[in-house]
Amino acid sequence: MTDLQSTKPSALQRLQRLLAQPFLRSPRTLLGLWTLLALVAGLTKMSPARHNNFLIFRGVFDHLTQQLSLYAEYPEEYFDHNHYGPFFSLVIAPFAVVPDVLGLLLWLVVLSLGLYCAVRYLPLAEGKQAFVYWFCAHELLTALQMQQFNIAIAAILVGSFAAIERRQEWLAALLIVVGTFVKLYGIVGLALFFFVQRKPRFILWLALWSVVCLVSPMLLSSPDYVLGQYQEWAERLAVKNGENLFSLMQNVSLLGMVRKVTGIASYSDLWLILPGLVVFGLPYLRIGQYRHLAFRYGILSSALLFLVLFSTGSESSTYIIPFVGIVLWYTTAPWRRGRWEQLLMLLVFVFSSLSPSDLFPRALRTELIQPYALKALFPTIVWLQLSWELCTRDYSAAPEGREV
Repeated sequence: MTDLQSTKPSALQRLQRLLAQPFLRSPRTLLGLWTLLALVAGLTKMSPARHNNFLIFRGVFDHLTQQLSLYAEYPEEYFDHNHYGPFFSLVIAPFAVVPDVLGLLLWLVVLSLGLYCAVRYLPLAEGKQAFVYWFCAHELLTALQMQQFNIAIAAILVGSFAAIERRQEWLAALLIVVGTFVKLYGIVGLALFFFVQRKPRFILWLALWSVVCLVSPMLLSSPDYVLGQYQEWAERLAVKNGENLFSLMQNVSLLGMVRKVTGIASYSDLWLILPGLVVFGLPYLRIGQYRHLAFRYGILSSALLFLVLFSTGSESSTYIIPFVGIVLWYTTAPWRRGRWEQLLMLLVFVFSSLSPSDLFPRALRTELIQPYALKALFPTIVWLQLSWELCTRDYSAAPEGREV
């Protein structure tokens, strides 16, 4: 009886077998699913009061063309502040010049399909791509409902990895620079620098695209205005960081979890960030592992997790970024995942993806998960295990071809 029980497939294994069905793993099905999620999210946010973030984004374009402050309050237009860079005015422009509702729907569809295409671009077996799409679907919907750029950040980091693997330095550099000039998060793409084969070419493309992103908003305004807005942006982000520390809906990160659980306010986050940077950086010492695609995927996964776990600006809708990393961690290892990893994936899905939704018990959500930022708990455990694997495991068992 014990032997029979030990060979019984787990719930996650049964789910993987279900997703192996041709219809459920078909690119057309998955493309339709992610498009539908974007449309559903948009249709539920038609009222201006329900798409405030998108109104902020539209305002970036309008205010830049009028040479108004991008970071002041405009209570007659929306509440809260803009926290994106001046270059975002060009990113949002196509969605700001059409009617509000149409712009919202198009924005969400482009965000969703951008991440869909980035995953499709990866050198990853089709069945594993399907697992990424299905496992991240609920988290994608959460991010879409907030209309934020976090989905694009995930697409930028995944896309830059895929471009580096394909030796398309110009594209990888463009994605990283755009992400940095919009939300700073994109700079994490430089964690992949050591895997670039033609580094001088990559550096030149970084410099070129940086000049383009800096100068291009000036074509709609003026150089003095844009440079002044960069200074305002830095000041706004500094204020926002202070506001985030004990915010209920912000700092949903490892930093926030520790601060909110302990209730201690008088310490610097550097006490956590610096050791985190050391742990993040240690795998780079294993130069001999660089040639293994699975190891490079591990670094990408670590970067996607680190970005959110060590940021005071993290919120629930930001977790589409680490969720992609978590699935890549699980699926690309060159060894068989065991019961512990399967349980960890289940805990991540229940407590990190479902916890902000109505599918999760309200009392647990409002009295435990949100007040103590426990959405970050199991992704943190995944990151710690991943970091240990990157420092100790041999990734040579992975196929050396284009797919993992």
